[in-house]
Amino acid sequence: MALRCLPASMANGRAVPELVSLIPIIFVPLIVCLALAVLWRRRVLAVLTVVALAVMGWWHAGYFIPSARVSAVAQTAVATAASAEDNAARIMTLNTLAGRASAEEIVKIVREQHVEILCLQELSDDFAAELSAAGIDELLPYHVISLGASGVNNGGRNGIWTLTPMSNISQNLLPIQTSSMPAVTITIGGRALRVVGVHPNSPVRGAQDLWEEGLSTIGSLSDYDHAYIIMGDFNSTWDHARFRELLGTSFVDASEQAGEGFHMTYPSNSVIPSLVEIDHIVYVRDAGLAVSDLETVAVSGTDHRALLATLEVQS
Repeated sequence: MALRCLPASMANGRAVPELVSLIPIIFVPLIVCLALAVLWRRRVLAVLTVVALAVMGWWHAGYFIPSARVSAVAQTAVATAASAEDNAARIMTLNTLAGRASAEEIVKIVREQHVEILCLQELSDDFAAELSAAGIDELLPYHVISLGASGVNNGGRNGIWTLTPMSNISQNLLPIQTSSMPAVTITIGGRALRVVGVHPNSPVRGAQDLWEEGLSTIGSLSDYDHAYIIMGDFNSTWDHARFRELLGTSFVDASEQAGEGFHMTYPSNSVIPSLVEIDHIVYVRDAGLAVSDLETVAVSGTDHRALLATLEVQS
């Protein structure tokens, strides 16, 4: 827990980010410890555990106390059909593990969940062709795929697919040393929304600087006056100081705002359960937007779970 308190400038390297990403799991042993302390009548241990749980609860209050919720009207709209005429949309992001994910399953999820905005990471030309063959263009007829990595290859390119027409299209929104960031402007509920797909490098050995720089680059979008929806594999969690620094006072994380608990996305398709929440839907604060009804879905072939949510333009 002490590692989470480190300032961003000291929370770098490899070990600290990896350990901090597991902080939500501490809830489990703390609850067990409290139960045993009460059972064994260990008052000091019980008090210390309660204090630790209180700190954890304070850090993660947004995961259990909602700050933003979509309306019942929006919930009904997205459950009925994908439509360009209303003010709500089902949105989805997934890391495809260098194009190894099942294109058929992705298209099936898009169809069944009435997804209107899809962001995918680690794409290849072959995988994009597989998506087309599986019918993605019939459901989401507009798309853009980013340029290749400007520095270090981070598993492939990023792509955005939408139901509604795109404008102000960019294949490389801001200079970044790993996966280029595609961006498009679409209209939902009469509002122009700027959708950005991201995938900064993970803090692996020899690439820690790329992790820091990538998150900082994404955070710099706050300098521009757009209603941003930023989706992708951020390779960071709410507990990382670098991620909270990225959010600053301009952006919020949908999962942390919705009050629906954690949405762990990594790893997937493994004997190890999904333990960390590194895939995110981030959006601009105080802009009349709400995102909730989040869920994760397993997709064959990839080590990430898909993250879905409902977006509503409320004003």
